[in-house]
Amino acid sequence: MPERRRGGRSVSFAGCGFLGVYHIGAAACLQERAPRLIRDARRIYGASAGALTGAVLVGGGSLAEACADVLGLAKEARKRNLGPLHPSFNVMKIMRDGLYKNLPENTHQLLSGKLCISLTRVSDGKNVLVSNFNSKEEVVQALLCSSFVPIYCGLIPPSFRGVRYVDGGISDNLPQYDTKNTITISPFSGECDICPKGNSANFHEMNLTNTSIQLTLGNMYRLTQALFPPEPQVLGEICEQGYSDALRFLRENGLLHDSISVILPLKKKDHAQTPGYTNKAEVAENQGKEKMLKEETLMDQLKLASWPLDKTIFDNLPPRLRTALQEACEEKCGFYAQLSKFLPMRLMSYMMLPYTLPVESAYFVALRLVDWFPDIPSDVQWMQGQLRQIVGFVYSKARKRLLNVQSNESHMLIRRCQTAPLNMGLPSLCHHSKMPHSSAHLKEWFFDLPSCEESARKEVEVKTNESFASIPPFFMISEESGVEVDFNSSSEQSFQTTLED
Repeated sequence: MPERRRGGRSVSFAGCGFLGVYHIGAAACLQERAPRLIRDARRIYGASAGALTGAVLVGGGSLAEACADVLGLAKEARKRNLGPLHPSFNVMKIMRDGLYKNLPENTHQLLSGKLCISLTRVSDGKNVLVSNFNSKEEVVQALLCSSFVPIYCGLIPPSFRGVRYVDGGISDNLPQYDTKNTITISPFSGECDICPKGNSANFHEMNLTNTSIQLTLGNMYRLTQALFPPEPQVLGEICEQGYSDALRFLRENGLLHDSISVILPLKKKDHAQTPGYTNKAEVAENQGKEKMLKEETLMDQLKLASWPLDKTIFDNLPPRLRTALQEACEEKCGFYAQLSKFLPMRLMSYMMLPYTLPVESAYFVALRLVDWFPDIPSDVQWMQGQLRQIVGFVYSKARKRLLNVQSNESHMLIRRCQTAPLNMGLPSLCHHSKMPHSSAHLKEWFFDLPSCEESARKEVEVKTNESFASIPPFFMISEESGVEVDFNSSSEQSFQTTLED
């Protein structure tokens, strides 16, 4: 309740890589059909691609241009043999250039206190939410840190205000997921407010860094699409699905405010413009007809252009977003572009990959080194600190392990020798005085030696005879009776019966 008084609902976008076009479609629907929801939102949360969409939505950027940039990035990744793993594909540089181009200069003023970017701190792996920015450079740097996937985007993570951060989705992929006043948006079917509807009979799901994901084949396929983008036409359909899911959510919760963002010149009836006309029923009927005519005219205008995707997309997408998708999905018609699609040419390019890849790798590594020169001192210093921490951690673990092993061995030796062997008074030729034995192993030491068994038996008989010889005559028993002697030769009791004549 306190949060509603302070500013109403919040919106949280999940991290999803190239599936960020789903967020762009959902954000376009919220911006067009429920502008008050975005304007009065308490906070906009985002991680990775969700943070990028939130920055464009609140920071004065164009969602249509952002959608075109995502599709262009996907096309750049797909035209290489190794996809986004090719050394010539520098995703961080492309994202930085797109953010500087799309965001206005005063974006830090628009985003401060409104947008919360999820980051993962490298030093301890904890999640950090950043919401205050002093310049556009800080906004771009925070967005790059939130989108940096280790190894996939590079080896050295970027820094924000002198601290190294990586993808916010590693620690918290959907900030404020547990808050009731937060509208959660995710391209994976699960328990989010705006998400694709999965199979209702499937109760198996997993919580991936605070994001509910059902265990379905569709979600498994979407997880691969997040890092390895599909064709632009498929991304366009995902964008349309985001718009449709957001529209369904607004209708189900009574938050829909129908509006058409494009102003078209429409002819109105004369009696509607006549001064003094006060028939309310007729005015309402004319407004309904006018709205229907406006929508029909808009649909006719959209259908005039060629559209590479499914025709059902015409029903929902706003015209500017549709135009951006249409231009991004258009393929080049050049001779080389058409020739490279043939199967023999593609097979030849893959066969030449072992020869061309080393040359391309060396060339693009040299280009990255040139771009890396300004950041070399700070990055080298950070790598030295990380190396010291790793070596210190390994040394402390190894030292603790060795000390534990030595203490366990000494404890075992003391425990074995704490009980001295019993004094049997039976001299044995097989006894070694230098060999330590305990009472627990006396039986094995004495009776299990084959060479000493016979000598031990003879010594026992001699001792027994000597003990009987030393007994006084008045203790001797008659010939008819037997004598039962209890002789304790070891830790176990052995009984012998001797009959005297």
